Amino acid sequence: MTGIGAKATAHAVESKTRLLTTALPAETSYLYAPDGKTVLTMFFEEYRQYTKLSDISPNMQQAIVAAEDNRFYQHHGVDPKGVARAFVANARSSGVSQGASTLTMQYVRMALRDSATNPREVQEATAQTPTRKIKEMRMAVDLEKELSKEEILERYLNSAYFGHRAYGIYAASEIFFSKTPKELTAVEAATLAGLVKSPSQYDPASSDQKEATARRNYVLDNMARLGYLSPDSAQAAKGEPIRLRLTYPPNDCAAVPDKWNSWGFLCDYLKNWWSAQPAFGENRLQRLDKLRRGGYRIVLSMDPKIQAAAEKNVGTESNTGSPFANGIVVSEPGTGRVKAMAVNRRYSLEVDENPLSSNPEAGPEVRANYPNTVAPLMGGGGLPGYQAGSTFKMFPMLAALDAGMPLNTTFNAPHSYRSEVYDGWQPSNASGAMSGMQTMWSGFGKSVNTYFVWLEEQVGAERAVRLAEQLGLRWRTDVDREHASPAKANKWGAFTLGVSDATPLEMANAYAAVAADGRYCEALPVNAIYNRDGTPATYTTPGGIEREVAKPRCRQVVSADAARAATDAARCPTGDTPAKGSCGGWSTADSVRGTVGRPVAGKTGTTDSTRSAWFVGYTPELAAASFISDPDNPFNAVGDGQSQIPIVAVSNTLRDALKGKPVRDFVPPSDRIVG
Repeated sequence: MTGIGAKATAHAVESKTRLLTTALPAETSYLYAPDGKTVLTMFFEEYRQYTKLSDISPNMQQAIVAAEDNRFYQHHGVDPKGVARAFVANARSSGVSQGASTLTMQYVRMALRDSATNPREVQEATAQTPTRKIKEMRMAVDLEKELSKEEILERYLNSAYFGHRAYGIYAASEIFFSKTPKELTAVEAATLAGLVKSPSQYDPASSDQKEATARRNYVLDNMARLGYLSPDSAQAAKGEPIRLRLTYPPNDCAAVPDKWNSWGFLCDYLKNWWSAQPAFGENRLQRLDKLRRGGYRIVLSMDPKIQAAAEKNVGTESNTGSPFANGIVVSEPGTGRVKAMAVNRRYSLEVDENPLSSNPEAGPEVRANYPNTVAPLMGGGGLPGYQAGSTFKMFPMLAALDAGMPLNTTFNAPHSYRSEVYDGWQPSNASGAMSGMQTMWSGFGKSVNTYFVWLEEQVGAERAVRLAEQLGLRWRTDVDREHASPAKANKWGAFTLGVSDATPLEMANAYAAVAADGRYCEALPVNAIYNRDGTPATYTTPGGIEREVAKPRCRQVVSADAARAATDAARCPTGDTPAKGSCGGWSTADSVRGTVGRPVAGKTGTTDSTRSAWFVGYTPELAAASFISDPDNPFNAVGDGQSQIPIVAVSNTLRDALKGKPVRDFVPPSDRIVG
């Protein structure tokens, strides 16, 4: 043993021992509703919640000592009597029939395994070799010089595996008995303590409790022998059956309770958002591992009242049987916090009963995404989104205003316009009634294609594309990326007509920036994120400033006056009255103002043959984007008859969400930018 021990580097052992004094085991992360109290679901690889020794029943503390290390309070990390006893027993059996590991040694092994960063370290921590055993003994002795017996016992009880995915005493108490560790009786504690040696063999939840009962009784006898129980109490306890109240903890977004099923989509967006945050690791895998092992407390950003309105107005309960997805996202101007996310689908992994896909190229066995799906249909995942049509006219208009062009910029828009800038491309308007002299107010209100192609020429298509990027849009298809590239962006004339794919999340957030006087805030699915010690989760900016991860991240993209001018024009499509100009007599969604009942701006959007339809609307308080499209087959047109659905969804949601709130008006633009 001395020869083997000499091979171990003393410095490495001391370094690892110091690590174990601060290392904590993996812990479950909890996702809360906006009240910060209601648990929606959890994220874990190992279900565990760290519990202080003062919150663990003395019965449990005594039972684990009786089960695993009778001399725990007498030795100093290594028990010489135990080593000698195991040596004799193993020599007689020509194998390993008895262990000599103390609770401290077992904790060292568990802590080394749990803190391992690669498979090699895991193997080294658990390998059945003399070298590993000697290192373990050395570290156990050193650890007892640094930590008290109570600290070691606390860490052991929080690290041990009890079976049924229960890691640590909190999880074991909840899973097997549906109670806290502080409430455990002597019988229950002895049952759990008996599991640590072999969770599968002594599993009390199996059909035959014979071995589990025998192991429990062994622990009870030891508790009596050590003076923790009287002989009569131990005998009476041994006569009791094992009474379980099994609980299976929810894990991940599919486990969100059914009454909040639609919230699963925001939960799913949270995971995708989390996986992109450098604060939680260097890559996606590290970040998701941190979510499942870091013990975070996460509070969602949604507003239950707004979410309920969104769910009602896209028919999450009554309209799930259509291939056309009708979804809505509501964002808060000035913070970027997502206040609602709903779609006429059920959030569920069970898709076997879904009908076949409407896409003829999908294959004969591919299921559609309704009524059940976990696809990120509203954005935040890997799906490209949907062509957003004329809602994109906001970007060249905003770019022109920010470049100094006034709202009354006038152009005699023909029904059909041949663009020499875009190599003879010749778009036309949806109706001959759109022809004639137009300004930004009337051109936006009537959605005059030829006016906006001309306006985009004046400011430069690339400027509009780059502005859209600054407002959060991303190009997810090869075609969009090619057109948005520096080499081709200035020739992307059709950009203003919304030929690019976008998501409701992106569009709600982009329009929210206009509502916030040109201040763009990244989409944020949380109100708060707390570390396991209760402190807010933080990250360090490139400039060296420490900031909370859950705080809004905003930047000024265009001038406040340009944003206010764009809003003034955007009041025209909704039937509202702008502060400074004329809408030209009619608009594409003139019912919105009457429905919302307060100042409102926005824009309609449809694609060729009405394959999809959109409406993005906003007040000073909220921005909402709704779409209707077939996510499985973009060529399955929704038709003109359903193009009003997003308009109604946004109008009704804004009305319901703001009911009872004070009416706020938009700040009018300056005379300078009106022209």
